[in-house]
Amino acid sequence: MAELDPAEKIKDLAATLASVSAVLDLEAMHTQIAELREQSADPELWADQDNAQKVTRQLSSLESMVNKINGIGQRLDDLGVLYELAEAEDDADTRVEADRELDQLRKEIGELEVRTLLNGPHDEREAIVTINSQAGGVDAADWAQMLQRMYLRWAERHGYPTDVYETSYAEEAGIKSTSFAVKTPFAYGTLRGEHGTHRLVRISPFDNQNRRQTSFAGVDVVPVVEQSDHIEIDDGDLRVDVYRSSGPGGQGVNTTDSAVRITHLPTGIVVSCQNERSQLQNKATAMSMLQAKLLARKREEEQAALDEIRGDSVSSWGTQMRNYVLHPYQSVKDVRTGAETGNTSGVLDGDIDEFIDAEIRWMRSRERSEDA
Repeated sequence: MAELDPAEKIKDLAATLASVSAVLDLEAMHTQIAELREQSADPELWADQDNAQKVTRQLSSLESMVNKINGIGQRLDDLGVLYELAEAEDDADTRVEADRELDQLRKEIGELEVRTLLNGPHDEREAIVTINSQAGGVDAADWAQMLQRMYLRWAERHGYPTDVYETSYAEEAGIKSTSFAVKTPFAYGTLRGEHGTHRLVRISPFDNQNRRQTSFAGVDVVPVVEQSDHIEIDDGDLRVDVYRSSGPGGQGVNTTDSAVRITHLPTGIVVSCQNERSQLQNKATAMSMLQAKLLARKREEEQAALDEIRGDSVSSWGTQMRNYVLHPYQSVKDVRTGAETGNTSGVLDGDIDEFIDAEIRWMRSRERSEDA
């Protein structure tokens, strides 16, 4: 089959962009932007700092998406002119430049297509990510900290604000656990496929015999609860402990017992927050995290009941989901989607969009087959 000429390729990409724009509903986005701009101009909005920040984040996200779509449309028009110029002047360098731009536009439009798949009931929400070290001793604690850095770097690459709620440092190196929020619309829908066990294989930097070590860390992703969400929490079911915040190596970062740990006794769920100076603020944040985790558990139980009724034997998306091998070869591979790369340093520095996009497509495919 003959390869399409550049004009046809551009035409196909323009058609895909038009389809994506229709699904995302640009007109509705413009309406919402106007409403959010009106809200952000109201001086009274800033009386509630949390709500004000949420409004500004939503506005920034929508404006960024609209600008991206419009910008890609303009670049497609410019690309047609660039190919015509290369043809008219028989300029090989210009042709190479145009081919490079075509590949880049194809990638960016593909990323926009993935965004249209984020239509789950809570996909549009911000996310709380919790990482726990698992089997592997000190290497697992170090691995958990490497994963924390990976996700925070991923968010930084995209300009997404983050807020680290709590980090429990291990004695020798690394962390026992951490919880942080990714504060951008659709963070939950984007990251929910990261839930599961992440496995690292490498030469242990903590082994004086330079032996290979396999270690594990668990990643949990839940949506941030909204004011409209409601789940009853009996005060009698809670144990609230206060303690002094601490940093690596026991370095004191607070001179008062302001950190808060809440244990939900019926479920055993434990949440903590130490990023605020005020004990009341830390308790409020910890309660919000507990609400999110209880809501997530409730949804899992409801889904399990539906699966049992339907006789659905499909296992959850938990368990081992990605392998990171640093020795004897370099590879990161998702065991569910098959996505793979040898650029391990890039992945550990937050370049994980390829894996996230593949997860979103995989999850939507599974959900469609289960609904069929």
